Amino acid sequence: MIFGAGQIGRGFIGDICHSSGYHLVFVDVVEEIVAMLNEKKEYPLWLLANEGKVERKITGISAICFSEKDKISDVLVETSIAFTAVGANNLGLLAPLLSDGINRKARELPDSYFNVVICENLLGSSEVLKKEIERYLLPDALSFFNERTGLVESVVSRMVAPLSDDIRKKYPLLVTVEPYNILPVEKKKFRGGIPPIKGLYPVEELLPYEELKLFIHNLSHACLAYMGYINGYTYIWEALEDPRIRKIFDGVVNEARSALIKKHHFDISEIDGYINDLIDRFGNRLLNDTVFRVGRDPLRKIGHNDRIAGAIRLCLSYGIYPENICLVMAACLCYNYPDDSSALEMQDIIRTKGIEYVLKEISCITDKDIIERIRRYYEGLKNEGSSPKKT
Repeated sequence: MIFGAGQIGRGFIGDICHSSGYHLVFVDVVEEIVAMLNEKKEYPLWLLANEGKVERKITGISAICFSEKDKISDVLVETSIAFTAVGANNLGLLAPLLSDGINRKARELPDSYFNVVICENLLGSSEVLKKEIERYLLPDALSFFNERTGLVESVVSRMVAPLSDDIRKKYPLLVTVEPYNILPVEKKKFRGGIPPIKGLYPVEELLPYEELKLFIHNLSHACLAYMGYINGYTYIWEALEDPRIRKIFDGVVNEARSALIKKHHFDISEIDGYINDLIDRFGNRLLNDTVFRVGRDPLRKIGHNDRIAGAIRLCLSYGIYPENICLVMAACLCYNYPDDSSALEMQDIIRTKGIEYVLKEISCITDKDIIERIRRYYEGLKNEGSSPKKT
């Protein structure tokens, strides 16, 4: 069962589970999507790579509306594994449904195991969901929940391509994605063994891989978005191919890489393989990934625990000066895309209170040297004095 029939639910989880021989039951709040999935019993998936496009059909599926609680309960009783892809803010809404299934499993199938893989961008998501589920559990289901139910965190990295209005109209269930299919999962959280699903990458501790994604993938992606925007580019691959932006990008990656190796003792070949693969993925022209999509919601992305300020703090903690990451922060503070309400709100705050306020109060940066370095980069970019220029 897959909670969430959106881009990650259909475009990633549905793909790896279908290729592993599972029957898929989607649960979603959008009744139109549920109706179409039940009518077609399949949906198209296009894998877009540098080498070209591969078309797949995900077949043998069904769907249930989120409001059909009895149907969901009946399927959950017979389900060995479920995935969530509903957005971090909606995760708690699944607790009554999951607890109902767990209550019934405890009574009807007490020797079974049940695992829920949480595919949300939320640190500590298993504890959040655990507390919510416990509110609805019957007393006689507690031992089943504690001993036979796994709440497994994961790190989702597959990138989804935007669809044009024409393509969406012609193929309303289509999802277009990159081929990347690795899903790190926390090994120790599974109960009754790890299911044979292609792409699952069991790891002892998930935090290193969460930070690998945040401070290598998300941070360097933001670098390309904000530097690309300043230089007038539309697509991420264009920014990556600009040699001056690429130099900054490489500097950002090297700073974060050095800090992560010191903190988590990554194997050099593993982290360098990840970085090289990521560069190939960012250069994927068929994805048509835009600087506006990657750069959207800059107020969240300068938050104290997010990709930019978090990476600055990480580097400083391990004696690495985040020169290039400071430049990315400055570029983000310059982001004023008119169709992004968060960007406009950020610009209003900067106009009325200044960038020092933003860095101290939103990004929680207190190092005076770092604040001054970002301010100088910001002034240079605003004045077009230190900004690399598109030719």
